Amino acid sequence: MSFKIKTLKIYQVDAFTNKAFHGNPAGVCILEEPIEDEVMLAIASEMNLSETAFLILEKDSRVESLNVFSLRWFTPEVEVSMCGHATLAASAVLFEEFHVQTNDIIYETKSGKLIARKEENKIVLDFPLDTPVFEGFPLDKKLLEAVGISEYKNIFLGENTKKIVVHLKNKDEILNLKPNFELMKQLDVSGIKGLAVTAGIEGEYDFISRYFNPWAGINEDPVTGTVHTLLASYWSEILGKNHLSAYQASKRGGEIKLRLRKNKRLEIIGDFVITLKGEIYI
Repeated sequence: MSFKIKTLKIYQVDAFTNKAFHGNPAGVCILEEPIEDEVMLAIASEMNLSETAFLILEKDSRVESLNVFSLRWFTPEVEVSMCGHATLAASAVLFEEFHVQTNDIIYETKSGKLIARKEENKIVLDFPLDTPVFEGFPLDKKLLEAVGISEYKNIFLGENTKKIVVHLKNKDEILNLKPNFELMKQLDVSGIKGLAVTAGIEGEYDFISRYFNPWAGINEDPVTGTVHTLLASYWSEILGKNHLSAYQASKRGGEIKLRLRKNKRLEIIGDFVITLKGEIYI
């Protein structure tokens, strides 16, 4: 019995950084026709990055002439409904490698339409702004203990993203956290899709954060675009600013610029570096 081998274009892009091997690496796989979900999950597992984006093209179409693409994201373990850094990575590949000729790229996703555009040497993502919910959501205190949190200034849930954010006292508390990821994975966190910690900071940035999601196979995500749809809403209210500068304080680190718009939309702005391109065979 013979099997037909498909060849797919695949890339790796460091997002939210202008230096290779910093920021958040994402895979970008180009599909000229749909493939099975389990194959996409297997490719994401093979890439072993926090997310791999899958761009589905119209058959027999010239990529550079398109401006609408289907987009999905997979971690090594599950499909996710939205991913900022992998969307930025996919946009970088389309603009830089395929020379898409339109100003805006529109993505059809399970979270609705998302828009990306090139602005000088950066990518601007147009995402929905999330809303903090401060009460009425379940929270197991053992989760905070597992993360290493005993005291906090505020805690809230993203209405859309369902991510928990804990506002700590200062940057040192953020940097010194050593979560017990194995214990976190054992806890029932139904309805919660990851946990971030944040604090204000003086100087170049308005706030810093870290983000943990061991339930999706990502102990600590290097830089997380989607959680900033919630952080932007929260810090904009506190600081009275619609333009914010953020730093995600993971080991790799990453910088994000944020611009809030009047229609409950958020522009997430970041640099990128394409570090790898090749083919994968299935």
